[in-house]
Amino acid sequence: MTSQTTIDKAGPGDGTPAAPSDATPGKGLRGHPWFTLFTVAVGVMMVALDGTIVAIANPAIASDLGATFAEVQWITNAYFLALAVCLITAGKLGDRFGHRQTFLIGVVGFAAASGAIGLSDSIAMVIVFRVFQGLFGALLMPAALGLLRATFPAEKLNMAIGIWGMVIGASTAGGPILGGVLVEHVNWQSVFFINVPVGVLAVALGAWILLDHRAQNAPRSFDILGIGLLSGAMFCLVWALIKAPEWGWGDTRTWAFIVVSAVGFGLFAWWETKVEEPLIPLGLFRSVALSAGVVLMVLMAIAFMGGLFFVTFYLQNVHGMSPIDAGMHLLPLTGMMIVGSPLAGAMITKVGPRIPLAGGMAFTAIAMYGMSTLETDTGSGVMSLWFALLGLGLAPVMVGATEVIVGNAPMELSGVAGGLQQAAMQIGGSLGTAVLGAVMASKVDSDLEDNWAKAGLPPLTPEQAGQASEAVQVGVAPVAEGTPEAVAAKITDVAHDTFISGMSLASLVAAGVAAAAVLVAFLTKRGENAEAGAGVGHI
Repeated sequence: MTSQTTIDKAGPGDGTPAAPSDATPGKGLRGHPWFTLFTVAVGVMMVALDGTIVAIANPAIASDLGATFAEVQWITNAYFLALAVCLITAGKLGDRFGHRQTFLIGVVGFAAASGAIGLSDSIAMVIVFRVFQGLFGALLMPAALGLLRATFPAEKLNMAIGIWGMVIGASTAGGPILGGVLVEHVNWQSVFFINVPVGVLAVALGAWILLDHRAQNAPRSFDILGIGLLSGAMFCLVWALIKAPEWGWGDTRTWAFIVVSAVGFGLFAWWETKVEEPLIPLGLFRSVALSAGVVLMVLMAIAFMGGLFFVTFYLQNVHGMSPIDAGMHLLPLTGMMIVGSPLAGAMITKVGPRIPLAGGMAFTAIAMYGMSTLETDTGSGVMSLWFALLGLGLAPVMVGATEVIVGNAPMELSGVAGGLQQAAMQIGGSLGTAVLGAVMASKVDSDLEDNWAKAGLPPLTPEQAGQASEAVQVGVAPVAEGTPEAVAAKITDVAHDTFISGMSLASLVAAGVAAAAVLVAFLTKRGENAEAGAGVGHI
């Protein structure tokens, strides 16, 4: 495909295109590719970190604010919901008004929302401001990819995405470590306050270094009805996934939202064929590689985010680790993602994405199978082996699927493509948490009563059984105050054994999802439109 000329836009965003240029960097560091990468990485780090850092803080938040398990889940779900619903629209905003502007607005809003969460004194306020974090994070993430796509030439784009993926992977996996340090030595509020100075740094760097790039045929109007239809359909889908564990998968309400979502997506697809400037040109999905990349990102996130949700409870509540110890035990996962991402970028540049992506998902499947074998007394060495293998598998997928999606989209839709990539990951994360959570809840409900009776413990009333099941789903033993020591030990053994059986089944499901993703990986190929990026100097 013919390369699109980029346009450097200076001055007010009045919609009037500036003169075309060859995208040469401005004076000094402005527009420098590697400094641009560093700048967007600082901003992206905040968003990626918040996807998992809160997992370690959840027990402390629940204790301090008196939150139920369902409310604790909403701390995560509200964030993912807002991200998933708004990412594609936010990407379009970047394509229309410039990725530099949307990136900076996203950083400012995200940091401000983070500070507000730290000042919150109720679980409701925490959840509300998590929604705002998600909204501003949605502006930030696609804009970061759009800036990289416009700044780096084709032969350097994979390496840049590799380092970008390393930052996301390291931040995602390193969240529990940093969260553990902050929760244990400061307080849970510090998990959010830390985003404020990071945001200030990102804004300062962005104002100094980032250069706005526009495709010559960038969109000049908005598909308002398309935005409404897509946002509504995405909301109904993610809402159904979030509420299904509580309502039940056979509940009328769950399927009502799923049906409304399907209708919304159908109407959106129909409308996109009628409007002059569609939000997502459906011709984009004629690229089998791009479509496969989106599906691959969803499947990867199901296995990764869904599995990680239970691992933190396993380490803290079953093994009795402190938050910082739990984070340290995930270092092999973090380390392999840090090392593997840039290496994956170099490998994908050399041999293409298919083999690295298929191999990465195969390693992920093996790692999730290994995690299904964990027991209450599994040693650190065995855990580290599976966590390291998981990091090694995830690294090429984070990098390769991103390059496949963004590289196979036209330059003028780089923001939309970035939104698709991130939306796929967030939907996968929500789907993983919902489906694997349902698997866990079902297994615990079916096993707890029998395990309780076999241990010779007094029968539970229906109300007590429900409360006990909710506690066991996060690895907590439902031991009432004043319970004799011998009885408390039996209850703890039953709770932990039942939790392990649920986590094992959920991990096997995640392994199956990852194995299916291996086949999808063979449908991918190198981005056809990567050459549309800027051919700038200073590389």
